Amino acid sequence: MRPLLIVLALSLAAAAAAASASASGARSVIRTVTDIPAAVSSGAADEADALFCDSWRLSVETANAGPWKFIPARCAAFVGDYIEGPRYASDSAVAAADSLAFASGALAAAEVGAARPAWVFDVDETLLSNAPYYAVNGWGSQEFNETSFDEWVDAAKAPALPSSLKLYNELQALGFHVILLTGRTEFQRNSTEANLLFAGYRSWEKLILRQPSDIGKTAVKYKSERRAAMEAEGFKILGNSGDQWSDLLGSPMATRSFKLPNPMYFIS
Repeated sequence: MRPLLIVLALSLAAAAAAASASASGARSVIRTVTDIPAAVSSGAADEADALFCDSWRLSVETANAGPWKFIPARCAAFVGDYIEGPRYASDSAVAAADSLAFASGALAAAEVGAARPAWVFDVDETLLSNAPYYAVNGWGSQEFNETSFDEWVDAAKAPALPSSLKLYNELQALGFHVILLTGRTEFQRNSTEANLLFAGYRSWEKLILRQPSDIGKTAVKYKSERRAAMEAEGFKILGNSGDQWSDLLGSPMATRSFKLPNPMYFIS
């Protein structure tokens, strides 16, 4: 008899709680999504695309999407609004603030010894923004055109990401040796240096670009090899900032790595 009374009491308690929630206007925060959101009518198209594209962007940033070639065609406008709107600036600023918070204590906490404390930065979509180029090339929804992108690089007019420029200067003030490690080729050294100076970057320790022997290597292999060379030269890589997971992964890794947002393209 006692088990029956317990079950009855629990049922009455659950019913009372549900009635109370209903009376107070509370509602469940859990919804069941059974499929990828799709527009079922013209009136729902914008909302469905925005929901899908926001979820797709999260999948990209967490690397759940794996390798991909193009952004979904339905997300071109979404990506453009994200990059040119306040969310991209805010996401980048939070990443920079997290980086600085770590960096401020890293020098004291780390047993650097005779090693030189270093911070590694990628260039494209990390220090420099190619948004002006992608704005007229579909925000990543079109096949990558190496020729037109190289012409954009040669123009050396890419602006700085404001939060990255601020972090760059703050790290130098703390005493970090700043090393730039980019997938651009050695043939683009002059234009890259000119663009960095144009955007406000100064006094980097070194700018490392792909050499002819690096052509064909994945970004992970190429950048891992260069980080290993840095350590062999006596640097202690405490931080690493990049917009691609391939900027950050591989051995050796920095003590902490910081991923900046980039829903426009993927590099393996």
